[in-house]
Amino acid sequence: GEHLGASASVWLVAAAAAIQLRLLCNLLDGLLAIEGGLKSKTGDLYNEIPDRIADILILLGAGVAIHELTYWGIALGVAAAMLALLTAYIRLLGGSLGLPQDFRGPMAKQHRMFTLTAGSLAAAIEHAIRGTLWTLVAAMIVIVLGCLVTLALRTRRIARALQAR
Repeated sequence: GEHLGASASVWLVAAAAAIQLRLLCNLLDGLLAIEGGLKSKTGDLYNEIPDRIADILILLGAGVAIHELTYWGIALGVAAAMLALLTAYIRLLGGSLGLPQDFRGPMAKQHRMFTLTAGSLAAAIEHAIRGTLWTLVAAMIVIVLGCLVTLALRTRRIARALQAR
């Protein structure tokens, strides 16, 4: 917002870097577990839960970042966080019904994080030039709409797989 002044661009670049660092840690964790033979009995538990917490904190944080620019910024952050949780829930629900987990998008975790990273970097440049964050607002709208499509497609694929049994 305005009270952050020029530092908003620095924080947006830091946020983009932190998002990528999160994905790198996730990747390394997976590689160590599978390729390194370090998979544990509780690994799936401690792989999923931090991902969901990170989804909430990152997407709510983006909503807070844009709330001064538009009065529905917080609502956008809340919607994005809830829809991200629902995409994971539907994926896991399919798995709990004995189906292979469906990690496909168009707005699966890696797509959400790519969109938010690109939106944050674009917003850093935009804020430095114009003092606004509309590219971050746009990224959040893309995430919300993409999650809705992802939910619909995953649900439809699970329904079809169950009917084909």
